[in-house]
Amino acid sequence: MKKLLILTILLFSIHSQSQTYVKVNAFSTLLTIPNVGIETSIGKKSTFQFDITASFWNSKATPMQFYIFVPEYRYHFHEKYNGFYVGANVGATVFNFQKWNYLNTNMYEKGIGYLIGATIGYQKKINDKFMIDCFLGGGNSQGFYKGYYIGTNTRYEKATNYNKSGEWLPYRGGVMVSYRLN
Repeated sequence: MKKLLILTILLFSIHSQSQTYVKVNAFSTLLTIPNVGIETSIGKKSTFQFDITASFWNSKATPMQFYIFVPEYRYHFHEKYNGFYVGANVGATVFNFQKWNYLNTNMYEKGIGYLIGATIGYQKKINDKFMIDCFLGGGNSQGFYKGYYIGTNTRYEKATNYNKSGEWLPYRGGVMVSYRLN
């Protein structure tokens, strides 16, 4: 139901406001972690962006698979798609990786989570079709996971169902190269 509501809002916004950009994060893509998105106008100084970041690294030695889905409301201080903006987001994650405090061990975590945070950024139009979007964001991440040993895939922690972890961290950032569709 939530997916249908978001899709309906997105499609209505695309049709009614007629400014929509598809985006690719240049920095993360060069690091083989693609981050793609779509941003569309929903008001005089407001836009809605939805982006997906994915890491497909499935190494036997160090798993690093994750998927981050982030819908975000953005308020532009001067005009849409040109200048400073702030955003608020709530996202979801699916992961199979080693957390930072388990690096250099034989343990990894597999689970799901959610993110609540904010973004600050600056957009600059290059021409009628292209735009650059520099941004940085973060917030609170809450994860629900099961911990396993690499190689044996047996659980290392004693939690009955899922272990829980919460952290404040940056989880968004980069330079998006954007192309206007309409």
